[in-house]
Amino acid sequence: MADSTGFLKYDRGLPPRRPVEVRIRDWKDVYTARQHGEDPLFPTKEVRRQAARCMDCGIPFCHHACPVANLIPEWNDLARRDDWQDAIERLHATNNFPEFTGKLCPAPCEGSCVLNLQESPVTIKQIEWEIIDRAFEEGWVQPQTPAQRTGKKVAVVGSGPAGLAAAQQLTRAGHDVTVYERADRIGGLLRYGIPEFKMEKAVLDRRLDQMRAEGTRFVTGVEVGGPGEDDLSTEQLRDQFDAVVLAGGATVGRDLPAPGRELAGIHLAMEYLPYGNRQALGELDDPPINAAGKHVVIIGGGDTGADCLGTAHRQGAASVTQLEIMPAPPDRRAEDVNPWPTYPMIMRVSSAHEEGGERLYSVNTEKFVDDGSGTVRALLLHEVERVDGRFAKIEGSERELPADLVFLAMGFTGAQREGLVDGLGVEVDGRGNVARDEAFMSTEPGVFVAGDMGRGQSLIVWAIAEGRAAAAAADTWLTGESMLPAPVTPTMVALR
Repeated sequence: MADSTGFLKYDRGLPPRRPVEVRIRDWKDVYTARQHGEDPLFPTKEVRRQAARCMDCGIPFCHHACPVANLIPEWNDLARRDDWQDAIERLHATNNFPEFTGKLCPAPCEGSCVLNLQESPVTIKQIEWEIIDRAFEEGWVQPQTPAQRTGKKVAVVGSGPAGLAAAQQLTRAGHDVTVYERADRIGGLLRYGIPEFKMEKAVLDRRLDQMRAEGTRFVTGVEVGGPGEDDLSTEQLRDQFDAVVLAGGATVGRDLPAPGRELAGIHLAMEYLPYGNRQALGELDDPPINAAGKHVVIIGGGDTGADCLGTAHRQGAASVTQLEIMPAPPDRRAEDVNPWPTYPMIMRVSSAHEEGGERLYSVNTEKFVDDGSGTVRALLLHEVERVDGRFAKIEGSERELPADLVFLAMGFTGAQREGLVDGLGVEVDGRGNVARDEAFMSTEPGVFVAGDMGRGQSLIVWAIAEGRAAAAAADTWLTGESMLPAPVTPTMVALR
């Protein structure tokens, strides 16, 4: 039983971030690093206090809100009792990569915590990170090799969180698994989309080492269905493997076809962020898209926009402005339209927003302004209001906003069609995602779909959940039954 009075005795607390003036000078994690099992600014005793705030509710809404069905009250209490080894066992029972979700998940579990009725939820995400980080430090995260091999070969296309989760589960089920990644290094968006200051790539690499030791094979620089001589055709893919898991993500960025879009200096966010990551990793000194000394405008107010914001700060941008067509969210949950335990749609301040820049709401880009030489110099904006459910221009609100660089961070519209998808002949639904049935199988037998490629743009925790579920479905299809857990189905996905 949890500490029955912990939530009364202790306030919600999180580790402090490094000072802004220090952290924007490097690419390291915004939080201080643990040293030999202890963070001097957030000691173990404070983590245990935070875990003691969990009330072990009769109906654990946090558990219901978590896509991987994490056993949150259980490992909270184990952390409270200083039983970290059992805590990581319970955490790994539902989540292959708690170090990824502990850093990157927006924590729908905390939004549904009963203590969030008072807007002070348990620090579930931070406790999760503390458990897995300690487990790696203590050497408790070891390869789990299968007792026997099935002789079946499975290809996983894409090495983001969905592909990695599927690959690890299928490898542990005894199949020979090969992961194909068209980039030069494994990780998908975890490698080149998520900035170093949000999750250092050493966190990813230590997990990949475990997967290699378990027997998963990784192949980089190969695009399945691609045009290159070293690429793998879809015919070769089907001939060489007994089953395929598609986990290539929703990679088609949402564009903004406003007048002047063709001008130089306007880029999709995912054209920019990989260069920033390569710069952070020392692979590039002067990236082709560099915000240094420039006035930067980011169109899109979500996490990807914040990633562009933090990257531009570290490159030394002269100014950064982030635009959002939606009105500014409230500081507190609007109970009439957003009651607990739904995810709270409130104003959020990320580490990147702490570092500077301006956020403008209820504005729309009318056109991009040419500097006379084919390069953007400004945006012509106007304010908007909602009229009959649509955004309407507020006449007389036009103004120019200087811009040397513009990043479009408005989300993604589905999976890339050419190459892999068209080559396999799988059907695509009306939203641009690869269609699938109740068992995560596409319209082609033996070809399964996991993560954003089938679900559409979503959260990292959903990608892991779907990777695990697709692995269980593929294992069942290959062998007739499966001992792998299957936490979600596409029907559950739709309901949530």
